[in-house]
Amino acid sequence: MTRSILITGCSSGIGYASATALRAEGWRVFATCRAQADADRLASDGFETARLDYTDPGTIEVALDRVLAATGGTLDALHNNGAVALPGANEDLPRAGLQHVFETNLFGPHDLTRRVIPVMRRQGHGRIVNCSSVLGIVTAPWRSAYVASKFALEGLTDTLRIEMRDTPIHVILLQPGPIRTRIRENSTALFERYVDWEASARAEQYRRSLLTRLYDAPGRDRFELPPEAVARTLIRALEEPEPSARYRVTTPTRAMEMARRLLPNRALDWILSRA
Repeated sequence: MTRSILITGCSSGIGYASATALRAEGWRVFATCRAQADADRLASDGFETARLDYTDPGTIEVALDRVLAATGGTLDALHNNGAVALPGANEDLPRAGLQHVFETNLFGPHDLTRRVIPVMRRQGHGRIVNCSSVLGIVTAPWRSAYVASKFALEGLTDTLRIEMRDTPIHVILLQPGPIRTRIRENSTALFERYVDWEASARAEQYRRSLLTRLYDAPGRDRFELPPEAVARTLIRALEEPEPSARYRVTTPTRAMEMARRLLPNRALDWILSRA
């Protein structure tokens, strides 16, 4: 029988590459997006799709109901991929901005996962794959909102994996990064909405560093991979009989995992402060 998967955040990047690759592998892909215009575009490309905004529980419920109606009440896999970033110094992040990031990167995926688990319990199998980041392993300046949400997602996923040991449901983490996506460009709107950088004690640092990263064309990271690399790893996580708890996609992810284990905090802080 054709296997089915629900993927979030499919407008571009990792989500779109994953949806495309899995469809080519014969999966029935339900590719969701936060914006209706993006969902309409995917529909015109032949995907089964729906609008799903992690910050809007109503869209989560409606999208999942639509998927289950189409499959007859089953779902083989869920890939929580959608995420946002809010760049800025920790001291300049307002509560509302941090809350928006957590609504998207943690609370929404948790909500969707809780709704999917009973489906997978009834059918007797399932895989839940959460997309973390190298920034779920280590931190970096200007990224504390994203880092905090990914650290939290890692903890939530690890706990769920242990709790699901007595069920036929596999819970898996992907740890990509750096990957060529639009997350930096997309983060600019949140930065402009929430961060009053000109009033910051770090205004000159913003001018020298973060503003250049946000508004100038970024240079190519020599370790950066295309989103298709994550899609290939996702396929492994979904199809290996006994999947690993974690799949690290890039060289920096593997290196940072080792560095976190081996280096003293002072040395690791020195390295990360130059990220």
